[in-house]
Order: sequence, then structure tokens, then C-alpha cells
Amino acid sequence: MADFTSSIWSWYIGIVTIVSIVVLFIFTIKVGAKKMVPGEQAESVGHVWDEDLYELNNPAPRWWYNMFIISMFWGLIYLFLYPGLGSFAGYLGWSQLGQYEQEVKAANEKYGPIYEKFLIEDLKSLAGNEEALLVGSRLFSTYCTTCHGSDARGARGFPNLRDKDWLYGGEPDTIKLTIMQGRQGAMPPWGAIIDDKGIQNVAEYVKTLSGLSADPSLAAAGQKTFSQFCVACHGAEGKGSPQMGAPNLSDDTWLYGGSNKRIVESITNGRAGIMPPHRDFLGEAKVHILAAYVYSLSN
Repeated sequence: MADFTSSIWSWYIGIVTIVSIVVLFIFTIKVGAKKMVPGEQAESVGHVWDEDLYELNNPAPRWWYNMFIISMFWGLIYLFLYPGLGSFAGYLGWSQLGQYEQEVKAANEKYGPIYEKFLIEDLKSLAGNEEALLVGSRLFSTYCTTCHGSDARGARGFPNLRDKDWLYGGEPDTIKLTIMQGRQGAMPPWGAIIDDKGIQNVAEYVKTLSGLSADPSLAAAGQKTFSQFCVACHGAEGKGSPQMGAPNLSDDTWLYGGSNKRIVESITNGRAGIMPPHRDFLGEAKVHILAAYVYSLSN
């Protein structure tokens, strides 16, 4: 409610809410306070069913009437204590963000020491610590499985963390840096620069690099195009560059698929893979344990 572009809307909501409660209160008092006088007959409202079943204008039961009055008073008290009247934050100043931050602070105070004690340990030795790996596996299940899968074998566009193929390097400190700072891969689209035939030729040449069957004549033509446009990132032999995050094209590991269709698609449209940074979200202690756990998966 604090994001209104004009204070008029905040006042509008507050006034309409208060007036509605007051009008409802007056109406309830006026109509619901009526009591039956002993011996008085209730009036019919004119609705009749099955010839002799009449709807009568009986007063509301007192318990129902009293509960209705109490609920309106409770509504006013609630709107005074908590947000509900436009941008008014309430006397207690409660907010979802404030409650979340309070719960996170309490959790960090309670569980923080568990993570902090592992921070001083070297990542390689930590990768052999069963207690740390148990903690790391739970952190991975909570924060990483959405992209990399519960078994850490990834999916199309999300790297397999159990093999020896690393876009940016598989050393423990490099893995930790990747989790801390994130990564943003960028394979530029070549569809507007290389024509369809040229792209198909490059795809054929790329397939030969990894040992896949390909048309020799097309691959030979594709090698020339590859040397002109692709070696800057992937290298003359197609082995990639961890410094740039350029994948190795000479193995049988494919991030987006190794079929002819997928390779052509990658060259034509490019690829943009993003690994979000987790430094601010998780903190270094948790990332340290996660890095050791991820390193252990392939070692």
C-alpha cells in the first residue's frame, strides 16, 4: 500500500473503509437492536412456500447480533494496529518484510554458528568432511535443485555438476567464486552475419570436433567460417575458454544439446545462460559449504 503514486488513493481507501464500517455499525444497531415484545406476532415479509410456509421478520438472535457488533469493533482495532488503511502502517508498524527480516535474523543467530565453524576450513579438506557434506546437501536441496536437479545432473541449459566438464573451471575456489558472484554467459547470435548455409557448415564442423558423424565437405567449408568467427572464444581447436565461460566443443558434453538441430539453433540464435549471485542472499559461510559439496560431487 506504500507504493501509491498519489496520497489521494491512500486517503480514499482509508475514508471509504472507515465510513463503510460506521454505516454498517449504525445499520446493525438500528435494525438488529429490535426486540420482540412478549405476545407480539412477527410480521410476514410476504414470501410463502408450499402454501403455508411463511418467511417472518424475526429479530436476529442476540448472540448473532452481539458477535456482529464485536467483529466491527475488532475490525477497527485491527485497522489501528496493522496496515489496512491505505499507506497507514498501523500503530505496531508491522509489515511482511519486517517479519521476514526478523525471522531471518533469528534463524541466523540460531544456526549461523553451525555454518561459521566450517568457514575456516580449506575447501578441499571440507569436501571430505561428512558433517559439512550433510549440511551442504541440505543447502543444495533448498537453493540449487530448481536449476541443477535433485541429483545435480542438471538439465538443458543448466550444467551437470557431477562430471568433470566445467565452463568456468572446477577448482574449489573457482566454484565458490561462481556461487558467490554468479555467472552470465553470452553466446552471440550469428544468424544475421552468417547465412543459413554457412551456419549449417559450421555445425557440421563442430560435430567433427566432438567425434560426431558429419559431412566432410560441409565440415571443411565450416572450418573456414569457424576460424573467422568462433576461435576468439572457443579457440582454434574448439577446446573453449574457462576465463570467458566458452564451452569445450571437442568433448561429448553439450549444455543445450548436441543434435544438429540444437547446434544450428545455438549458432543462429545464440545462448544466454545466467547463474545468479548468492553472496548477499546466502552469505559467505553457506556458500563455502555449498562450494565444498559441489566440488565433492565430481571428485
